Amino acid sequence: MVRVSRSARVLALLALAGLLGACQPKVTRAPCPNGQVCVEYGNNTEAATLDPQKSNLIDEATIIADLIVGLTTDAPDASPAPAMATHWETSPDGLTWTFHLRKADWSDGVPVTSDDFVYAYRRILDPKTASIYAYLLYILQNGQAVNEGKAPPESLGVSAPDPQTLVLKLEHPAPYLPEIAKHQSFFPVPRHVVEKWGDDWVQPGRFVGNGPYSLVTWRLGDYIQVQKNPRFFDAKNVCIDRINYYPTPDAVMAERRVKRGELDLNTSFQSNRIARLRATMPGVPRTHTILATAYFSFNTRDVAAFRDVRVRRALSMGVDREFLTSKLLRAGQAPAYAFVPPGVANYPQGGAQLYWAKEPLAQRQAEAKRLLAQAGYGPENPLEVELKISNSPDTVLISQAIQADWASIGVKAKLVQNEGQIAFAAYRNRDFELGVMSWYADFNDPTTFLGLMRSDTGAQNYGDYRNPSYDALLDAADREPDPVRRGEILAEAEQLMLNDEAMIPLYYLVSRNLVSPRITGFVDNVENFHRARWMCVRK
Repeated sequence: MVRVSRSARVLALLALAGLLGACQPKVTRAPCPNGQVCVEYGNNTEAATLDPQKSNLIDEATIIADLIVGLTTDAPDASPAPAMATHWETSPDGLTWTFHLRKADWSDGVPVTSDDFVYAYRRILDPKTASIYAYLLYILQNGQAVNEGKAPPESLGVSAPDPQTLVLKLEHPAPYLPEIAKHQSFFPVPRHVVEKWGDDWVQPGRFVGNGPYSLVTWRLGDYIQVQKNPRFFDAKNVCIDRINYYPTPDAVMAERRVKRGELDLNTSFQSNRIARLRATMPGVPRTHTILATAYFSFNTRDVAAFRDVRVRRALSMGVDREFLTSKLLRAGQAPAYAFVPPGVANYPQGGAQLYWAKEPLAQRQAEAKRLLAQAGYGPENPLEVELKISNSPDTVLISQAIQADWASIGVKAKLVQNEGQIAFAAYRNRDFELGVMSWYADFNDPTTFLGLMRSDTGAQNYGDYRNPSYDALLDAADREPDPVRRGEILAEAEQLMLNDEAMIPLYYLVSRNLVSPRITGFVDNVENFHRARWMCVRK
């Protein structure tokens, strides 16, 4: 054995430490101009559009809501706060709402008027716009008829008596209107810009907004940069001067970037890493109960097997939801045996549930095999399905577990992974057999969930569930003035939909944000909406 002197060993260790230090990734953070407050924001996926009437995804809405504000906006706790509307009145029958608008300018100096709202609402309902969220404006008088080309745009229940007054006439009472008015589908758009540039109005150099920030740069696959808008009506109270929004589909890489100080925020993290994150980055991972449900949709339009309720029920009964939440995800998610999550406003507690929810898993799996046999499937003729999913770590993890669950009842499931935007485009176009998705409440009311399953909702009713009795119950709830009775009718509708096994509820989500201790004003809330105008950075 060769003996090495102590001094030689010390020198060797120092050299090794130097080599390891040289191998550490360099911290790369965009330089912030002197005297400004800058935030680097990880935002999960690439935005496909910044057009409020054409957007679909939460990650798009995060940016859009910092560029444009509607009649109301999200307060730090996500409750509706006045924005363009300073106050409003409602008629005794609840069908006419009059909003009084503040004097404010678009970012190019042109005044924002009530006509910009009228134009936006007619635009989103124009069949040529093909908005996936058009159905939300069916709440307006003649909204559905306009969207279906059966009535002229001028018949829509929206008018502008003067530049600072907007009147909305509704199809039915909607006490939650200030809540839904926070949604981007109700945002105004600058008519003078949209008519000049068409769909290209959302590009840098052309985009005009009325929000706390203005669009500066959009580098596809890299980042979107916004700068504080000096013409915003509350600009003096906006702390952050510049935000770079980065697509961060690789959750683990995003986690490392937050730890290195390259990102101040990230809107997700891999659920099963929460214990590690709490140990290595104390105070940074933030979880909170939110109004969101993960679920499977069946393509009942194109897959004959899924038109059989026995097949749908068998697949749902075969899923071990408790294993998914307690063993795989482990961040506080809860098993779901209904679509509307706990805590939604205007809804009875425990409103509806799959009737077999309390049966033990072994009993459910035995029943699932029996149902499949009744439907003509078994060892000699196994049911084969294709499950199309996004390639996020949590989605892949739970899908593999469910693939094993289904194998135990004799079902062969093939997984097909796509990038998130591609997967959801496939869902919208019905280019899938089974799809896994999550629905986050657009506003705090059960109709944001139950409305998805209406037969006239369109692309977001991914499974094309159609039941006239279900639609009739939702219509009856819309006409019911008593809030308690309305909630009971909505629960009856959900129970009908669950009895039809229209979808497979999997689990109720929690928000999973990584927030640097440098960030102030970030308030955990049930809708997981966090507008940048309320945040700041510690010096």
